Amino acid sequence: MTREDAGLALKLHHLLNEDLILLDLRSLDRDGVLQELVQFIQARRTDVSDKELYEKFLQREKLGSTAVRDGYAIPHCKVRGVEPPLVSLAVSKRGIHFDSVDGKPSYVFFVVVSSADNPSLNIQILAVVAQLIRKSRHLLKKISRAQTGREILDIIREEEGKLP
Repeated sequence: MTREDAGLALKLHHLLNEDLILLDLRSLDRDGVLQELVQFIQARRTDVSDKELYEKFLQREKLGSTAVRDGYAIPHCKVRGVEPPLVSLAVSKRGIHFDSVDGKPSYVFFVVVSSADNPSLNIQILAVVAQLIRKSRHLLKKISRAQTGREILDIIREEEGKLP
């Protein structure tokens, strides 16, 4: 099995849980979103330092925006000792300019924090997210309309089930 095959065997809906889904981001800019995400995550995963996580997200954004296109962003970083990996999802109803390559605002944020001790897992999770975004034609619309974290998990499970 190749590394790519191993990554695609992962299922995002197994890594994500309702407690880590934020349905209504309040922030209006990139730094505010990152701070809001860090506070949200830290309130649920105390094994993650809010200061370190925010700094890691900022460092990653300085390398290049994690806003990919079509309304999605994938803020991600590696933090030593984060086991299991943390996958979160956040939704902005207004859209946030996150320096996307297509110049459009981001509405859905897939957040990935994995251990610096296992960089290949980080790549595998990012590959799963990227494939889901690329292959699921109506994912953004469905997630944006969802009213609960459970609905979002069901949408992701359903869309992953359609993937090859």
